[in-house]
Amino acid sequence: MTANTPQGSGGAAASGDARPSGTDTGSATPPDPLLPLAELPGAAEAVAGMRKAVDRVYGHRVMRRRSAEVSSEAALRGARASAALAGADWALEEVRRRGDFSADPEARIMGAALRVSAEAGQLLDIWRASPLRVLARLHLVAAGGAPLGASAGTAGRTGTAGRVEHPAVGRPRLAGEDVDDPDGPALPLPSVDETAARLEALARLVVSGSGAPALVTAAVVHGELMALRPFTSHNGVVARAAERIVLVGGGLDPKGVAPCEVGHAEQGAEAYREALGDYASGTAAGMARWIAHCGRAAELGARESVAVCEALQRGAA
Repeated sequence: MTANTPQGSGGAAASGDARPSGTDTGSATPPDPLLPLAELPGAAEAVAGMRKAVDRVYGHRVMRRRSAEVSSEAALRGARASAALAGADWALEEVRRRGDFSADPEARIMGAALRVSAEAGQLLDIWRASPLRVLARLHLVAAGGAPLGASAGTAGRTGTAGRVEHPAVGRPRLAGEDVDDPDGPALPLPSVDETAARLEALARLVVSGSGAPALVTAAVVHGELMALRPFTSHNGVVARAAERIVLVGGGLDPKGVAPCEVGHAEQGAEAYREALGDYASGTAAGMARWIAHCGRAAELGARESVAVCEALQRGAA
């Protein structure tokens, strides 16, 4: 979210960084930094494709009577898919069956994704005014079910009722703290100072709003969080939830029936990491590929909900 290139991003600044800076140029009416992204090759097609797919869900006869069930199922499938990208690829029926999500590392990943999915729906009103507060809350919720060992240079401490509190939960990482995220891009981390500056710029973009389609904003929020990996863990789960918050809050999918996490997982973990690398490159071509990837993910999520509607109609779900 700055004109500077993240460490290890392949010199995008030299070739022209297409990512929005979020900075005020001093003009009476600051330009909307996301609008140029909506004009990149393929962006309009990605937006149109997603809208068509979402409209198909909302036009299904089942949505007139059972939209709450479809939304609930979409949230569950989105959480399952987000956990799969983070390394816990469980069958949907296993997710439904399990009651304990603390027994092993995969179970804790799944528990984190489920908790974040449930929490995200409660934070829509707060997001537009205080996105950093929402991100901190999502990370706190994600990490809440995991026994957290100390990160580099930190130590846990015992809080009330014997709970183990950890200073790395619910706030951006500090210098010397490692990041444990299996679904992140294979790129060096930006410095702590750069991360803080770019998070602030991202927050300003969200608060100021944009005339760009919600898909473009969602793609930037998701891509920036994964490029920065601001937390010591669970960055992927948080970033994918934030993408969905933007799509729901932006009015493109108000009932949350196009779980983009499903589409990211369906396109494959390798393709997901490659697309994140495209975003991190900062080039116009890379940004265009990332927006297209996010559009396709939302389309696939909507298609999943159409299948849910069909199953409900047949009485099979």
